[in-house]
Amino acid sequence: MARYEVIIIGGGPAGLTAGLYTSRAGLKSLLVERGPLGGQMANTRLVENYPGFPEGIAGSELGSLMHRQAVRYGLEVVTAEVTGITQGQTYTVSTTEGSFEAAAIIIAAGSEYRKLGVAGEERLSGRGVSYCATCDGFFFRDREVAVVGGGDTAITNALELAQHARKVYVIHRRDQLRAEQALQERAFVHPKLEFIWDTVVEEALGEKVLGGLKVRNVKTGQQSTLEVDGIFVAVGLTPHSQHFVNLLALDDAGYIVTDETMTTSAPGVFAAGDIRRNSPRQIATAVGDGVTAAMSAFKYLQETGK
Repeated sequence: MARYEVIIIGGGPAGLTAGLYTSRAGLKSLLVERGPLGGQMANTRLVENYPGFPEGIAGSELGSLMHRQAVRYGLEVVTAEVTGITQGQTYTVSTTEGSFEAAAIIIAAGSEYRKLGVAGEERLSGRGVSYCATCDGFFFRDREVAVVGGGDTAITNALELAQHARKVYVIHRRDQLRAEQALQERAFVHPKLEFIWDTVVEEALGEKVLGGLKVRNVKTGQQSTLEVDGIFVAVGLTPHSQHFVNLLALDDAGYIVTDETMTTSAPGVFAAGDIRRNSPRQIATAVGDGVTAAMSAFKYLQETGK
């Protein structure tokens, strides 16, 4: 079994940054990623809010640059699915490509946006269907868009989109919001926001780009078409923490609980990025988490002599 000093799980901005820092610190490091490097960042057409790129940069390109930089300093990368972690004198990380051993683990496996699961959603993703208002809101300047959801994220997205869009419809399956009162008060008086209650989306319409939504009132059963240029789905996130349930303390939503040093409840295990509790879920903060986790892992190895 191959042994490393640090194994990093997840190849998004948090994981790649952690790998850069541990490798530069002289630690033998392995990054395990199940899909394309870059994580969700790789699916973003243009990243405009990451410092250092005044004209913006494609998410896939930014991920590639981060990968190249980390590998340059010795980070090893394997494409595999993690199937479990076993704790002993060290940690054994089981994957679809074999098992690996390390004294310290950095979990940066991220989370994924919960989807509606309706026809046309996958096909039009990135072509009018979005899950991130901060990432994509600017592209809908002076257009009409819809936000699906009724929680804090949905209403925050709607208010943010109103800075760009001509009109923002908020589609919610119930007749009242779950968002905090202060957000509701701001949303209800905003002139660009219109609420569509007791309604669900049944289909995203359009061939090459989104042209509208087929919606249904859950109380009357009446179907109709809503013409919009974009839909922002805000019905929650699912952290990729299923393999760590028996190892780490998680919050009620499944996010890993850490302190400010990215330390988890298990010795030598650290978490960074979207998978940790209270993450802002931005590339810049994920990078910062990766730095902190790497430095904490280095300190842990020095102090324990492992």
